[in-house]
Amino acid sequence: MICYKHIRMSDVSLKGVRKAFDGNPVIKGVDLEVARGEFLVMVGPSGCGKTTLLRLIAGLEEADEGVIEIGGRVVSDVPPRDRDVAMVFQSYALYPHMSVRENLAFGLKLRKFPEAEILSRVTAAAGLLELTSLLERRPKALSGGQRQRVAMGRAIVRHPKVFLFDEPLSNLDTALRVQMRGELARLHRRLGATMVYVTHDQVEAMTLAGRVAVFDRGVLQQAGPPLELYHRPANRFVAGFLGSPAMNFVAVRRESGRLVGNGFAFPVPRDLPEDSGVELQIGMRPQELQIDARGPFQGEVEAVERLGFDGYAFLSTQAGGLAARFAKGAEVAVGDQVGVSPVCDALHIFTAEGRALRHPASS
Repeated sequence: MICYKHIRMSDVSLKGVRKAFDGNPVIKGVDLEVARGEFLVMVGPSGCGKTTLLRLIAGLEEADEGVIEIGGRVVSDVPPRDRDVAMVFQSYALYPHMSVRENLAFGLKLRKFPEAEILSRVTAAAGLLELTSLLERRPKALSGGQRQRVAMGRAIVRHPKVFLFDEPLSNLDTALRVQMRGELARLHRRLGATMVYVTHDQVEAMTLAGRVAVFDRGVLQQAGPPLELYHRPANRFVAGFLGSPAMNFVAVRRESGRLVGNGFAFPVPRDLPEDSGVELQIGMRPQELQIDARGPFQGEVEAVERLGFDGYAFLSTQAGGLAARFAKGAEVAVGDQVGVSPVCDALHIFTAEGRALRHPASS
């Protein structure tokens, strides 16, 4: 087995980082710490600022305010080539006239590394990424997944302190994405390197990350372990962004010990703070709703998504649109009139503005 102890891990620290383009704020005062050896995934919808933040770490953009540190060293004014980071982009950016071996070695040759060191690093990276048999091929003779591995290898041979990934799998088909996610996870385990990864795909975030940072409109909404964010989201945005199908949200009023909505009512949970306000929202994950003829939500099935073992029904109800899980073999069809009820203690509760007040006790 190849030893990669020469990979020098570093932590990354962002303090009060801001960035605007043409007067339009894109990054709005982000504070974020990435530990040495951590795999942090930054996720959010298109335009939320995650790629800009990655480029700020790399030095490809300059922050308007704030401090960026890599390994305890302030790099806010350090040019990209001196930050000791390696970035893997969405496009492979391979040189088409060069072989895989030449692509892997090119950056080291530019930095005038000794030939023996170049050979050692290229051989090690090719072995790690299972590219040894492909070293003499050119990019046009490679599959999409193989090209992406070459792009990763080009970063690995540099032995950077931090790896930065900007949606590296977005050009691959579904099967290849699944395969490459597994390869990335194994790569991180073997290298033990610090990795910051940007994606808009929540599945990638939930499966790859040791910790997830969720962004919206240039603001860090919440950072933490994937399951913590899924079960205990800090606000409605995080709750709705993580999970597929998305969490159901319904407006309610707190009245006489009940949460009253359009056509339904629930008892107020005992752990809901007394000063939580009158106008609230409840959140229910589709996986925690079940088809129930006597359920409090009654409506018409507008669409059905069958996934083999189970499926989801999408209903139109008085309370609004709802998605609910149903078991394998359930007789559910478009146009059916059905009821839906939460499974046990399944209510997340938010303020009208979206701040989380309460999560199910089992979360």
